[in-house]
Amino acid sequence: MEGKSSTPNPKLLQRLQTEFDHRLDHIQNTLSLLLADNTIPFVARYRKEQTGNLDEVQIANLLDRYEYLKELEDRRETILNSIRDQEKLTAELEKKINEVQTKQELEDLYLPYKPKRRTRAMIAREKGLEPLAQLVLEEQGDRNQINNWLNAFQAGLSSPLTNDEIWQGVRDIFAEKVAEDAETRARIRQLTFQQGTFVSEVKPEFKETTSKFEMYYEFNENISKIQPHRYLAIRRGEKEEILQARVQVQEGLTESALQEIWLTKANVDFRQELQLALSDAYDRLLAPSIETEIRQELKQQADESSIELFAKNLRQLLMQPPGGSRVVIGLDPGFRTGTKWVVIDHTGRLHENGVIYPVEPQRQVEASRRTLLGLIERYQAEIVVVGNGTGSREVSQFLREFIKELQLKIRHLVVNESGASVYSASEVARQEFPDLDLTVRGAVSIARRYQDPLAELVKIDPKSIGVGQYQHDVNQKQLKQSLDRTVESCVNQVGVELNQASAALLSYVSGVTKSLAARIVSYRDENGPFRSRQELMQVTGFGKKAFEQAAGFLRIRNAEYPLDQSAVHPERYSIVEQMAASQNLLVADLIGNQDALEKIHFQDFVSEEIGRYTLNDILEELKKPG
Repeated sequence: MEGKSSTPNPKLLQRLQTEFDHRLDHIQNTLSLLLADNTIPFVARYRKEQTGNLDEVQIANLLDRYEYLKELEDRRETILNSIRDQEKLTAELEKKINEVQTKQELEDLYLPYKPKRRTRAMIAREKGLEPLAQLVLEEQGDRNQINNWLNAFQAGLSSPLTNDEIWQGVRDIFAEKVAEDAETRARIRQLTFQQGTFVSEVKPEFKETTSKFEMYYEFNENISKIQPHRYLAIRRGEKEEILQARVQVQEGLTESALQEIWLTKANVDFRQELQLALSDAYDRLLAPSIETEIRQELKQQADESSIELFAKNLRQLLMQPPGGSRVVIGLDPGFRTGTKWVVIDHTGRLHENGVIYPVEPQRQVEASRRTLLGLIERYQAEIVVVGNGTGSREVSQFLREFIKELQLKIRHLVVNESGASVYSASEVARQEFPDLDLTVRGAVSIARRYQDPLAELVKIDPKSIGVGQYQHDVNQKQLKQSLDRTVESCVNQVGVELNQASAALLSYVSGVTKSLAARIVSYRDENGPFRSRQELMQVTGFGKKAFEQAAGFLRIRNAEYPLDQSAVHPERYSIVEQMAASQNLLVADLIGNQDALEKIHFQDFVSEEIGRYTLNDILEELKKPG
């Protein structure tokens, strides 16, 4: 973010207002809150008056766009200073730099002034050919005048240049000028993106080889229409050195565009030289550079599209309805090594574990049935949960036949086991089950996912849950930010039971860091269950800011004060107390009391700080049974 300053750049606020359909004061308030280290869930839930009731997605989009524009402004200032230091900053160039609105346009303008390695054009300038190039390009002389200049130039040299060397130098200077011209680059980039194609071919040595990239062995698609997953697949094929890909433009298109820009009024005496220079400018400088930029643009688009899909998939996984507090038998299916089983009670505590061999190659069907039947009867298990990994289909078939033949009332279902192996080898799993085999820990994770998917899945790095086919090919920093935001959003949307939550779950609560989550659990272990939200202030490191950000999302079942088990923020308790007093009731008697709530004149409680959004949220919470 912006560092220590919590004041948004005023210039950027105006830009954001033109891009987003929000009031300027709401944009400013939202960004000020975020830059002051308030979390997105907290701002969305408890600062609705200031934000104009923006939701989490709108707030995140606003923040991301602000950060892009802030980076753009910082880069603009750096570039202006660099060109100023070179004493090449004209009023016209400064105006252009200040007007551009994208990083790409900014870099195009900076390119001619950007420090670079020694180029062919530099060598030509060192030879003194710049004035000749200017004469030719600015059409200030005909063939005779140019020849006179050349004679004078050659006379001043200790070692004369050949005619070919001179004109090669002129062409090199012109080619670089063309390739570094911002208008030219924008025109060629747009033309390539709109009319060019992205071509993928198999490398000759793999032509007769079957691979997962076969559909891209002869692939050709318009650049502007290529699907994100296809582009990522081709990139992976290139990385694995099976495919080779390139950007291709129909012959003549770019040549015509360049001639239109540069040769419209060209001196006929030098047209051939300039045409050669244009071809060189495109082939040697422009085309490779534009292809790199287009590939970067395609990659960025693919990343954004894919990450959005991954976040959506993750949210669906996390927000699956919990199965609830039931005794569960969890099965991690396997063939040769058997199917690991665990029994967990209604709180998720492990009671027993072992292994059965219901499918090939051992196929000990009767022994497996006896084991499962014994577990069902001994623990009064209500459901059998099977991981969807290798062997899942065969083990599920065994279970269906087993349940049907014995006419058992128990149910069975398959759950997504992605990331279970990652969890089983994690520090969290080792601390909870130090003496258990990794596969048994994985079976516990599978069983718990039925009881409470969110509470169990937060123990796993979101990237390891398996939310998309190309998640390892996209920008990992952006992916992590998006998935972390998604987990944080889900956790805070649901709320967390303070006296039951693991450190992993607590670490995603607004305002709670991993170290603070660990200290909360340690305090709870040493002192017993929290009796109130206020008791959080006794946890080492849990200060006023953390309390402000976290308290509303932490619930305490059977708390001493009834609002501590609601989503009402402690900073609004006094309002609820005033509401209860207006009906001559205690707060506990107001909660869930529909008749009393209908009699409250909520308009009486509106203030400059507390508006209808906050009051509506409070009302919805009070409607819920205590």
